[in-house]
Amino acid sequence: MKLTGSSLRQAAARLFEPALRNVEYFQRRLTAFAIIGIIAFPFYYWVWHSVFPQPYENLALRLVGSALFIPLVFSKRWPPALKACLPYYWYFSLLYSLPFFFTFMLLKNNGSDVWVGSALVAVFVMILLLDWITLIAHFVLGTGLAIIAFRLTSDISFTAYHHYEYLAIALFAVVAGAVSNYDSERIRIEQERAMLATAGSIAHELRTPLLGIRAGAAGLDKYLPTLIEAYRLALQHELPVAAVRTAHLDALKSVLDNIDAEARHSNAIIDMLLVNARATGAVAQEMVVCSMSRCVEIALQRYPFSEDERALVSLRPGADFEFRGAELLMVHVLFNLIKNALRHIGKAGKGDILIRVETARDSNRLIVHDTGGGIPPDTLPHIFRRFYTSAGDSVLGTGIGLAFCRDVMGSFGGTIECSSVYGEFSEFVLTFPQP
Repeated sequence: MKLTGSSLRQAAARLFEPALRNVEYFQRRLTAFAIIGIIAFPFYYWVWHSVFPQPYENLALRLVGSALFIPLVFSKRWPPALKACLPYYWYFSLLYSLPFFFTFMLLKNNGSDVWVGSALVAVFVMILLLDWITLIAHFVLGTGLAIIAFRLTSDISFTAYHHYEYLAIALFAVVAGAVSNYDSERIRIEQERAMLATAGSIAHELRTPLLGIRAGAAGLDKYLPTLIEAYRLALQHELPVAAVRTAHLDALKSVLDNIDAEARHSNAIIDMLLVNARATGAVAQEMVVCSMSRCVEIALQRYPFSEDERALVSLRPGADFEFRGAELLMVHVLFNLIKNALRHIGKAGKGDILIRVETARDSNRLIVHDTGGGIPPDTLPHIFRRFYTSAGDSVLGTGIGLAFCRDVMGSFGGTIECSSVYGEFSEFVLTFPQP
């Protein structure tokens, strides 16, 4: 089977996806961990150099470790283009500060008890922080680089090193940790499969009565005008029929359209939820060059607006750009953003939605701005986390829609960010690289 560049990128994305998920769940503690790293490296230089002297210490290596963690303290303020690189920078920092640094120092200190214990602690920290694939990769790569650095900087060859008991213990810890983390990953996958199976079953059970409702509405739409006309003729000829108010007769003309619209709306919401659940965390679509204006046009045509809702949405005309992605996924991203904006507006009882397409030399943007109720400041940093909902803010729904949007934008090589002033507005900015 011939491997294309697109298929290789998708395979790499699937391989690295557990690592990206780990960063997502660890982000709330990222700043705290970075501060610990910044302080611990120079602090323990003082401990092992002055308080409990060891055969070898290296302040320069420790300062490099501290310096690597300084940008992580300010990761929330990184520009959008750099934020996409945050997981890779995080894992590089861990590679240096845990397996490489501790193995190198262990070898330089000829396997002293202090450094055997320290290196084993580093292994257990890796087990806590890393998924099983990244754990094995970090251990092998970090240890290998440490051995190479040791041989390049020491007169003693690695073959003269006799403290192999550390390697035996560390290897056991890594294997046991990888198996444990693999089992956790398997449980998560089974949970997602169960969720999808449940969602599919519920969707099937809901679609059947909705289909019956639409069929019934279509039948009534065909014969109801005849029945209304027959009622009017009966009144004209003074036949004994129960009186029906004129307002009720007029309402009957639109009620069938309302029933059909509600059924279509429910079907569209079911489709949206199923796409979100299936694609979140595992976006795997063939990437082609798409037109953003066409995606917006399709989304506005297909979204099941009520009559009042459609009047709230406006598109600033004129601009367009091409991006490499999947039209279906982009349309569902817009569905989610429109649905969320309408829910904010409905909750606040005010507002409208403006969609803008902007082009630039190095990147292009799609902006969805609503003047509804906005997002609370304590909620805003977490809205893209999978299954996150706020008990005090019902507009967040199931917690998978915005995570779906983030995963889709990541698969396109772009980013999605949100700014909001509670009570005033919310604005989602989707940034796309040039195709």
